[in-house]
Amino acid sequence: MDEEPERAKRWEGGYERTWEVLKEDESGSLKATVEEILHQSRRRRVTESHGRVRLGMMRHLYVVIDCSRSMEDQDLKPNRLTSTLKLMESFIDEYFDQNPISQVGIITTKNKRAEKLTDLAGNPKKHVSALRKAVDTPCVGEPSLYNALSLATQTLRHVPGHTSREILIILSSLTTCDPTNIYELIKTLKSLKVRVSVIGLSAEVRVCTVLTRETGGSYHVILDEAHYKELLLLHVKPPPASSSSECSLIRMGFPQHTIASLSDRDAKPSFSMAHLDHSGPAGLSLGGYYCPQCHAKYTELPVECKVCGLTLVSAPHLARSFHHLFPLQSFTESPAKELQGLRFCQACEGELKDRSVYTCPSCCSVFCEDCDLFIHDSLHCCPCCVHSRSAA
Repeated sequence: MDEEPERAKRWEGGYERTWEVLKEDESGSLKATVEEILHQSRRRRVTESHGRVRLGMMRHLYVVIDCSRSMEDQDLKPNRLTSTLKLMESFIDEYFDQNPISQVGIITTKNKRAEKLTDLAGNPKKHVSALRKAVDTPCVGEPSLYNALSLATQTLRHVPGHTSREILIILSSLTTCDPTNIYELIKTLKSLKVRVSVIGLSAEVRVCTVLTRETGGSYHVILDEAHYKELLLLHVKPPPASSSSECSLIRMGFPQHTIASLSDRDAKPSFSMAHLDHSGPAGLSLGGYYCPQCHAKYTELPVECKVCGLTLVSAPHLARSFHHLFPLQSFTESPAKELQGLRFCQACEGELKDRSVYTCPSCCSVFCEDCDLFIHDSLHCCPCCVHSRSAA
């Protein structure tokens, strides 16, 4: 591996830059400067997230959770493992809310081994249930990055080329116990176009830096629990699609949920195909989603039909993924004092007291900073543009 290039990422340099930026006002307060830093951070999040076109509508992500003895440390309350599993629950819900036709799998590593907690699946309830059961997992030994990455790669290498292949590692330990040279595995991951990102709970580790740099992922070390949650949410949005990603037509089925009438003599309760791997709720039922191609029954969507391989989704799922193809463009920032006659935000109707306001370039509607962030992070469309189109 090539020597790592010089970076301004050392924590000492970060603190030096912070002290250079912080300046007291006439009363000796740092409040104005801190607010300005937070403001710039929030604006950077919008411009970086929405300044480029994203094509990652279908994602396959494996989350690797370190369950070594270092996860018993109590710098996160009550300890690192409990805090991580709790944050992962909210991450799973948010991930599927923003990526409804994507899939997630969870891998744990401890005692020099790695094992799957859940396979790749599009059912968030399955993953959340497994995370809640893992709270009582004993934290022992050291993690093995090699075994965890190798286990995830066995599945991701067979994923279609038009979808993204991603691994997110939550690493607490400062060491890894690997059976062979991990740098050879990094070359394999790079050739397979698997993007690996790492969130460190302790400190920066050299092998993780090389791993993320070579595969095009990101590497961050948490500061506190709030920062931890923020870093996790960065991985909710799809990464930019690589120029070498394949483009192909995908056959999909859009089954409607049907329930057989009890008065129908031919209606008989049946099992769902999800029971083949015990991933669905137990019991017989009269209703479900039936594959339009082979008529196999499923209780939840999205899912890949186990009989004919057709991807089954609902129309709202596909519609909610559409904003990744054409993200909402950034609003124009301007000082509030330049407004003429507009004193209220046209979304929340709050008074525009902020230093800056944000104007939609299409309909010229004005929004406050909080509404601007909500529109870009959650709504993904300008409410005034939608209202004007519906009125027309």
